[in-house]
Amino acid sequence: MSETPAFLDSGRPDVPDIVVPRGVTPFFLPRRPVRGRLVRLGPLADALLTRHDNHDAVTRTAGQALALVAALASALKFRGSFSLQAKGDGPLNMLLADCTDSGGLRGYARAVPERLQALLDSDPAPSAMSLLGKGYLAFTVDQGPDTERHQGIVTITGGTLAEMALHYFETSEQIRCSIHLACDRTASGWRAAALILERIAGSGGIDPDLNEGAQEESWRTATTLAATVTDAELLDDALSADQLLYRLFHTEGVATDRARALAYGCRCSRQRLSGILEGFSQDDLDHMAVNGDIVMTCEFCNVDFRFPREDVRGLADGRAHGQGH
Repeated sequence: MSETPAFLDSGRPDVPDIVVPRGVTPFFLPRRPVRGRLVRLGPLADALLTRHDNHDAVTRTAGQALALVAALASALKFRGSFSLQAKGDGPLNMLLADCTDSGGLRGYARAVPERLQALLDSDPAPSAMSLLGKGYLAFTVDQGPDTERHQGIVTITGGTLAEMALHYFETSEQIRCSIHLACDRTASGWRAAALILERIAGSGGIDPDLNEGAQEESWRTATTLAATVTDAELLDDALSADQLLYRLFHTEGVATDRARALAYGCRCSRQRLSGILEGFSQDDLDHMAVNGDIVMTCEFCNVDFRFPREDVRGLADGRAHGQGH
């Protein structure tokens, strides 16, 4: 038996140590009922998306989900994680992305190869709706085991992931938004970005001379300007966030707030996985072992954790999964 217990064995393959200092740039239109966030993942997108060997159509959807969840998480005050989960009956039957309050970002997409290929044979550039099919979209704030989770769920509605998110905000939160998501493979690798505008409710910070009609006109102007942005602009590393926002909204006097960092944020650990294994019976553990090792793979970062079977004690017979006394 190894002298090092599984939960103390910290050895694991390296994962990317990437931080994008200005991953999220909050902005607002002074004295107008408009605020927003520009998210640009830069090389972080490539590091996250290339952990799995997915088809480009799946990778684009996963990248858009990462950008979206980073944008939404940065608008909330919470401690923990904010996640997006889309689950449907289409070839892409699971899409998950989450972001911590400190900007740690992770995600994965799971597709059924045969069904995906059948879809691609008929539609080489399928929409998010075609990939996901019928199902639900859930947004969850998880602040730990001692706090009740806050979750909003809606049916998948809309052709794109942006339209699905808009449907959620219109029906569940009654918040008026404009959402543009982009993800594609560039000369520098995969890139993902999001531009989100939100209509501010109430009168705080708004020009008192703007009546409701004038405020509505300001909102329409802002969304019209936002709609002129291209995917190429959003994904261009050479075009800074400040330059892009000025290009879009300079006629409205755009101003930026303090930028927030985003980082490679998978939270898997040998200790956590070892704790899960210790909850299985000896027979279950024996069946899991292959050539003397139990291998657990993190779905997010695609890292394999190997546990020698002899190092994992498990539960005594009859006590597995809460059975017995």
